[in-house]
Parts: sequence; C-alpha cells; structure tokens
Amino acid sequence: MALLDANPHPASCYTLNFEIEDSGAGIAEAELGQLFEAFSQTETGKQAQEGTGLGLPISRQFVRLMGGDIRVKSQVGKGTTFFFDIQVTQVDASEIAIEQPTRRVIALAPNQPTYRILIVDDKPINRQLLIKLLSPLGFQLQEATNGQEAVSIWETWEPHLIWMDMRMPVMDGYTATQAIKATTKGQGTVIIALTASVLEEEKAVVISAGCDDFLRKPFREEEIFKAMNRHIGVEYVYEELNPMQTEVMHTRELFTAEAIAELPSELLEQLEEAVIASNLKLIARVVQQIAIHNAPLSQAIETCLHNFEYEKVLHLIAQVKGGEGI
Repeated sequence: MALLDANPHPASCYTLNFEIEDSGAGIAEAELGQLFEAFSQTETGKQAQEGTGLGLPISRQFVRLMGGDIRVKSQVGKGTTFFFDIQVTQVDASEIAIEQPTRRVIALAPNQPTYRILIVDDKPINRQLLIKLLSPLGFQLQEATNGQEAVSIWETWEPHLIWMDMRMPVMDGYTATQAIKATTKGQGTVIIALTASVLEEEKAVVISAGCDDFLRKPFREEEIFKAMNRHIGVEYVYEELNPMQTEVMHTRELFTAEAIAELPSELLEQLEEAVIASNLKLIARVVQQIAIHNAPLSQAIETCLHNFEYEKVLHLIAQVKGGEGI
C-alpha cells in the first residue's frame, strides 16, 4: 500500500490517495464492470476457488463511508492496480487512545496434559500458520488436507481439539464435523471452525453442523490461544512487558505540545535547529538541558529521536511556536 499524497482542505482535512498493485493473473476488461457487485467473481477468482465475491463490495462500502471511492485498472497476464482515496482529519497526538500492549504467549504452563491438536485445511500455507504458532509451545500436532483425512486421524489419534476449515475438496468441514459429533466419543472432541466467510449467518450454519466455536480468517494469535483456553483449559506463560514497550507507552503519554510548551523558548529553538540539522551531538546536549526542567519529557523526546521520529518532534515544536498547542 503506497501513500501518494495528502491534499489539504480547510479545517485540517486531507485526502489520502492509495495504490495497491499486484503482478497476478489480471482481470479481463469485460469483467471490470461487475467487479464490485455482491457475490460476483471473475474467472480468476472462480479458478482460485476461494472467497464469496463479497470482499470488494464491502471494501468499496468502507471506502465510501470514509468519503472516497475505489477505482481499478487491469491487464490480463500483467496484473491489477486498485486506487482509492479517503478523507481524514488531523488530530492532536493527545487525542489518540493508547492501546495496552498485548502480552505474547511464550510457553505452556507446567503440570498440564500433553494436548493433541488436529489442524484440518486443504491449503498448506493455512496449516503452516497454525503449526508455526503452536508447535514451539509443545502441543502435539497432526495435519489433514480434507474432512475425510480428518475423520480417519480423529478415530485413531483422538485429538483434544480440531481446527476445522469448512470448505475443502473430497469432504468438507461440515460433513466431517457431523460425522465426528454423531458419535459418543466425538462429543468429547472440541471442533472450532475456521472460515473466511464474512456472513454472520455462516456462524449459525457452522454451529448447527456441530462445531463448538467459530473464528474468521485471518485470525489473531490471541484469538487462537483464548479459544483453546476457553474450550480445553490450556494455560499459558506470558512474556513480561519489556522496558521498550512500556517506554513507547510513556512516550505517547508524555510527549505532547502542552508538555513542551512549558520549556524555555531558547531550548525549543536549539532542539529544532539540532533536529533539522540531524546533529546528534547537539541533540544529546539539548536533551540533557531539557532533563533539568522535565526529566520524563526529556526521556520521551530522546526515545522519539532514537526511533527517527524527527517529523513528530518538529511538528509539535511548530504547534507550540504557532500557539496551537498551548
């Protein structure tokens, strides 16, 4: 995704223009007119046997909600380029909500069973995503490429939980789930559906087939771990928040126009000159001087400059000098 430009409008409003280009199979000119129609797929999409034909119509609606539109140009055999623009309004950094960093799972808690997990998906890349996520933690894993294989492995291996793709050749996930859940032994096996469908009605269909839960692709790591904790009781060891993560949070909270407006104007001038010149020695000296007046702010500025956020520093200085941040 490439940000091309930002055209200013009154009241700090901007138009952001984007281009997304691929080198894929391309789309025939005759099909471009139906590209944004619901449930419509091009020949390339049908051959891929993925999706519902709703992705682009929904994307266009999102873009239009943000005051823009999507356009497309394509050439068969050479690829496709999508163009879209959205309207945005500039806000002060202090108005942005601070998200708490997510703690990463690094191990399984001790004194637990050795959990057996079956991953069922006809796409190797989808199976590998879960394998790379779960294998380092010590889960026992097996793979199946369709529902028929899944039922066979389930009968002999008896996994605690099955991650089940619902659309597969030979036997789909619905049929496989129904076959497993129709048995007494299968009632004790947790089956969680993984589907790329965006339809809310799909969840009801999946649950009625016998699945215990439902996650949409693409999924987040924490969703996978939370689902396994909820359904089979897996407990985890989490990483501690490192100083850098905490530092980033504090930087966002402390480094505002209001905070630097309290510094002497000479220091702001020196800081601006040092940043514009990218003079590291001068920057270090000015930051040390700022620490005399406000040590936490000094550390926040140092962190920003260490992360090469020079434009942010200059922008806030400009706000203060213009009287906007006071």
